[in-house]
Amino acid sequence: MSGASLHQRITADLGGEIRSGAWPPGHRIPFEHELMARYGCARATVNKAVHALAVQGLVERRRKAGTFVAAPHITSAVLQIPDIRAEIESRGQRYAWARLAWRIRPARPGGDEAPLDPAGDLLQVKGLHIAGARPFALEERLINLAAVPKAADCEFKHVAPGAWLLAHVAWTEARHEISAINPDPETAAALSHARACLVLKRWTWRQQAGITFARQVFAAETIELTARFTPGGP
Repeated sequence: MSGASLHQRITADLGGEIRSGAWPPGHRIPFEHELMARYGCARATVNKAVHALAVQGLVERRRKAGTFVAAPHITSAVLQIPDIRAEIESRGQRYAWARLAWRIRPARPGGDEAPLDPAGDLLQVKGLHIAGARPFALEERLINLAAVPKAADCEFKHVAPGAWLLAHVAWTEARHEISAINPDPETAAALSHARACLVLKRWTWRQQAGITFARQVFAAETIELTARFTPGGP
């Protein structure tokens, strides 16, 4: 940040740790005296930097406890970000994840990844969520590695990328699209020869930085999508 003041540099440094997922929701950031020592500055400079993070919604200050990375706070999401494992286990079924493909590739202009505005490589993961002995959802996911570089170190063989992201990267904005399709032969076979499917497309951002795009395909008879609305909402 050429020309930036010291408090702006501190804000950028700490914000980068949060947006990258290195500091997940609930993580306590260094105390003010630790930041003073690290940057060789006065308490007022550190306080100004941390205040800026709080204004952005990235951290919350707790009296006598410290400052912590804030959990996502959504005011007008039509659907909550689903935790498929929790949904399956709430039905009394055993959950499993089977990774089908994993690769890092360059971002491409246009297409479903465009709303993320990726600046570099994307991690592409494909896998199957399983309920009991039956396929539950086929998922294809893109993760913006410029925003979440730590995802490149995860193979996602035993944990689904969505669950990992929910635990490590707080999001502040989401967009959903839902449609019905007649699946192609490959998708139908993966979902126990489903004849009709629901498709949920979802994009998430963290303070305007694109995080991930997911396309989840469900056999129509296995899923029910609901929404909660509040008075005065859009």
